[in-house]
Amino acid sequence: MISLQAVLCDMDGTLVDTEPYWEAAKLDLAARHGVPFSAADAEVLVGRSMMITVHAMQAAGLPLSDADVLDALVNDVAARVREHIPWLPGAEAFLVRMKQENIPCALVTQAWAPVAQQVVDASNGVLQVMVSGGDVTYPKPHPEPYLLAAQRLGVDPTGCVAIEDSPSGVESAHLAGAPVLVLPGVHAVPPGPRRHFIASLDGVDRPFLEHVLQES
Repeated sequence: MISLQAVLCDMDGTLVDTEPYWEAAKLDLAARHGVPFSAADAEVLVGRSMMITVHAMQAAGLPLSDADVLDALVNDVAARVREHIPWLPGAEAFLVRMKQENIPCALVTQAWAPVAQQVVDASNGVLQVMVSGGDVTYPKPHPEPYLLAAQRLGVDPTGCVAIEDSPSGVESAHLAGAPVLVLPGVHAVPPGPRRHFIASLDGVDRPFLEHVLQES
């Protein structure tokens, strides 16, 4: 029997809903430069790496370098998060349960560190390590983000449960060897092996996570 070693959590759409912040940042940046870029264009990029977003905006006509696009988007969203962290329903209570049950947790996100670190800081020590978009060579759906998170926690990813909401994130966690709890997201995740679909984080505790691990 495999015992639960840790929980590996995505950020956007899983713990917090910062997607509206990212969308607004993209639309505002495009508008400032007179570039046609719509909410539908932004939605296609949900769950994708930051560099895919950068290149998509450049392809739409944004006349900025990779670094300038990254800085503009990350700084915009970081400022919005400083004003208000948009926790998803049940997320804060879930983190409290993880702390009470002494379950190590990591944040595994495509977002850049200035945004992700604020969520880590607000978790009151529950999120012990972080893997952000700038920490990896190969972003989700590659397994590197989840493998790195497990390594930083000092655990085996096959003894962890990942929590995700996007197809690329689920694939990343699956390839790293972790079963996945799948929350509803912008883009539907198809059924597949070791994927367990839940409506929210309400009620997700150690017995539930242990059950997911054993059933996978």
